[in-house]
Parts: sequence; C-alpha cells; structure tokens
Amino acid sequence: MAQPTRTTAKKAAPKRKPAAKRKPAPKRKAAAAATAKKAVPDFAARAQQAGRGAFLAGLGLYGKAFDQAQEQFDSLQGRLTAGRKDADKLYQELVKRGQKVEKDARKALGDLDLPRLELDSLADRKKIEARLKQVRARFNELKDSVSIEIAA
Repeated sequence: MAQPTRTTAKKAAPKRKPAAKRKPAPKRKAAAAATAKKAVPDFAARAQQAGRGAFLAGLGLYGKAFDQAQEQFDSLQGRLTAGRKDADKLYQELVKRGQKVEKDARKALGDLDLPRLELDSLADRKKIEARLKQVRARFNELKDSVSIEIAA
C-alpha cells in the first residue's frame, strides 16, 4: 500500500496594514539643548544640597538635645549640692540639740534622789511601785519641758 503523500499547506499570513509613518521629532533649538545639558548637573547639585541639608538638620537636632540634657544635668547637680548643704546644716543642728538634751537629762537624773536599793527592800513591791511612779512622773515632766523641733 502506498502511503498518501502529505502536502503541507501553509496558512497565508494576514496582511498587515502598512506602518504609519513616524513624524520626525521636532528639532530642538540650540538654547533648549543647552538647558537640557545644564538641567542634569543642576539636579545633581540640588540633590546633593538637599542631602547635606538633611544631614545638618539631624546634626543640629542632636546638638540641641545634648545641650538640653546638659542643662538639666547641671540643674540637678546644683539642686543636689544645695540639698547636701541643707542636710549638713540640719545634721549639725540635730547634734547640738541632742547634746543639749543629753546635758539636761544628766542634770535631771542627778537631781533625782534615788536611794540605793538593798536586796531586802526589793521584796517590798509597794515601795518599788511607788518609786517607779515618782520616776515616771519626773520623766514626763522632763519630756514635756524638752520640745524637739524637726525641720523638714
């Protein structure tokens, strides 16, 4: 058997419309060409200037923040120094007051007539309680006479 021969038929390509003619670009004038050449370096200069301005603004912000922090630190340092001076004055006043109270207490204790208690007299509870009552009364008198003023 003989094989039928194939014939390959190519499809015909659709016809294209003729390409529209491009209009030639208008000729630039010499001044316009010079301006275009200058625009590229001018743009680069402006971009560089804007970048430098942004850098300097950031640097200025950092400097301002540093100055404010330094001012606050100096202010706090001054207040701390003043507080220490006030604390030293208060401490010295309290020491003097304590010395005066101690002196008054020693004098008051010297004024008390405390007989030497013998071991036998300890057995008498009524005498001990009476003596404690006298000591407490004298202590309350001393406490009332000494007024302690605490400066805040």
